[in-house]
Amino acid sequence: MLASMGVSVSMLASGSRGNCAMVASSRTRILVDAGISCRETFKRMKALAEDPYSLSAVLITHEHCDHVYGLATLAKKLHIPIFMTGATHQAWARAMRDQKGERPQLDKLEKFESGHSFQVGDIAVKPFTIPHDAADPVGFTFRADGIKVGIATDLGYLPVSVRDHLRGCDVLVMESNHDLEMLRGGSYPWSVKQRVMSRVGHLSNEALADFFTNDYDNKAAFVVLAHLSEENNHPEIARREAEKALANRGGLFHNRVLLAAQSEALEPIRL
Repeated sequence: MLASMGVSVSMLASGSRGNCAMVASSRTRILVDAGISCRETFKRMKALAEDPYSLSAVLITHEHCDHVYGLATLAKKLHIPIFMTGATHQAWARAMRDQKGERPQLDKLEKFESGHSFQVGDIAVKPFTIPHDAADPVGFTFRADGIKVGIATDLGYLPVSVRDHLRGCDVLVMESNHDLEMLRGGSYPWSVKQRVMSRVGHLSNEALADFFTNDYDNKAAFVVLAHLSEENNHPEIARREAEKALANRGGLFHNRVLLAAQSEALEPIRL
């Protein structure tokens, strides 16, 4: 059964309260971020008929809590390699100091550098720098069995370098964090609104739609809208803006637009 599975992408959780996804090939399973509790991660994987103990590695995009909340416990339970950049590890370890000031230890820490590819099982991983207010944030592309998956969330805008990395993806997971008018008129303090809208903040529906309209190669069979704000966005607004932009490129029937949720796992995308 495992050998015939091909490549799959499972969004276990996505949003400001926790992010976690899984990219799998026929024999390798990679967890991308660990922003929900270990218990909830296990629960959602099992709901998708996945064994958490079959995971090959955990990859971390950056050190913000909604991406690393469950990491320490996961690492202790699973004893698998944890991949992050050196700067991200330092920032995470500083934030995780215990009452004695001691930093947590990761028994199987693997450090990588943005722009340098590495291999996890039969999946080739390429990390790339993204503009976000973290120590050394990255997005990833994954290649296995002729399939390319791209994941880019938590970025204030889409520089040319990021757009180039995302070309040719069969599955594209993209941030569609907020609706600009909802954010401007919402309850967040102005300082937080400025941070979210900044070039190291989060991608709006409008910015993503501009990418789809003007610089998207229209290759993905599936587009997943991720990291939606529960207060400053609405799933149907995000979907509408994305589908309208894709339709302008003649891609409405080719692309399937899916919405990743905070409270439950999205049915796996299989290719």
